[in-house]
Amino acid sequence: MIAVLVSSIMVSLSAFGQNTKPNVRISCPLLQSHPLKIVRPTYPELARQTLVEGRVSLICLVGRDGSVERIDVKKGHPLLIRGAMEAVSQWKFKPLRLNGKAVEMETTVNIDFQLPKNQKDTTSTKPHA
Repeated sequence: MIAVLVSSIMVSLSAFGQNTKPNVRISCPLLQSHPLKIVRPTYPELARQTLVEGRVSLICLVGRDGSVERIDVKKGHPLLIRGAMEAVSQWKFKPLRLNGKAVEMETTVNIDFQLPKNQKDTTSTKPHA
């Protein structure tokens, strides 16, 4: 059994979008391995319409080739989980090497879904019918 050591790497994707788009922040604890390809999650439309925000925590098995082989949901709002899983399943990592050999590893990926402030404000100030 290989013990998994973890450290934290924070990747902020807010710079890729405009301030009017939903903010998605991703953190991925890994040791000596870094995401080579990150696919930004799409904010689910129903979650956006119902003003659902929050964190989705996924436990991922990263294979020897760096691809995500399995994803298990640790926690998250049901309306956000699918968007997070679809994006993370496309990620690619630099393979972790121990004693010169690529090994599988398990890591937790956190995806934070946050609506833009102006979307929350305009929706909450609309008159109710």
